Amino acid sequence: MTVNANGAAAQPSVSVLPDAAALARAAAERFVDASARAIAGHERFVVALSGGSTPRRMFELLARAPFASRVNWSRVHVVWGDERCVPPTNPESNFRMAREALLDQVPLPAANIHRVHGEEDPARAAESYETTLRELFRTPTGPPSSEPGRNIDLALLGLGENGHTASIFPGSTSVHERVRWVMADYVPTVSMWRITLTAVVLNAAAEALFLVSGDTKANVIERVLEGPRQPHELPAQLIAPTHGHLVWLIDRAAAARLHSHP
Repeated sequence: MTVNANGAAAQPSVSVLPDAAALARAAAERFVDASARAIAGHERFVVALSGGSTPRRMFELLARAPFASRVNWSRVHVVWGDERCVPPTNPESNFRMAREALLDQVPLPAANIHRVHGEEDPARAAESYETTLRELFRTPTGPPSSEPGRNIDLALLGLGENGHTASIFPGSTSVHERVRWVMADYVPTVSMWRITLTAVVLNAAAEALFLVSGDTKANVIERVLEGPRQPHELPAQLIAPTHGHLVWLIDRAAAARLHSHP
């Protein structure tokens, strides 16, 4: 169960797709549609990318026909929901994955790519990235705005088997954050520093889109969507846009344990 900032239960839209390939196509369609709406409404589209194999399939579709020509890439701005604290050339870098699968394949202006500098000191990189986002959204101080054109139009999110999303891990300090937009956290389970957007800014997004595939995610999806609210243990439950939409695209294997979406 997810709850928005007003304390009300958020009602997500949940779509179950036949397999991972169909999920990637559905996600690419949502990307295209969201970009068109945002550009028509306020002349640009800000998307927060995520790492992982499921987004990569989506990125590869967006990079080629018929999807690539349906996006006005000159109006797209790319940010990241999280990043590993490694150089941008490292195989574990979310930036590197997105660059190889999508960004190098489409006419996206270099100035519109706002990467996390994961190679720098984690705390300093997190602070710098919050400054980048505040400049992008014209919000120098205070909480994020939900006003169109001053927030993330589409936040792509994944779900870990332990319930984490972005790099908000169970038991981490970022689970409880109510002010900062970006944080650095050391994650003992993966022995690595991560930089993550917090629920503070993710919940100001016009749309938060979870992409989840595979039978190894079936148990955690059931807990997140149909179980009690336990955001300390299941940080994905923190995501409930205050004025936006919460959407889950799940393949059939991942949805196997859901009761309301057989």
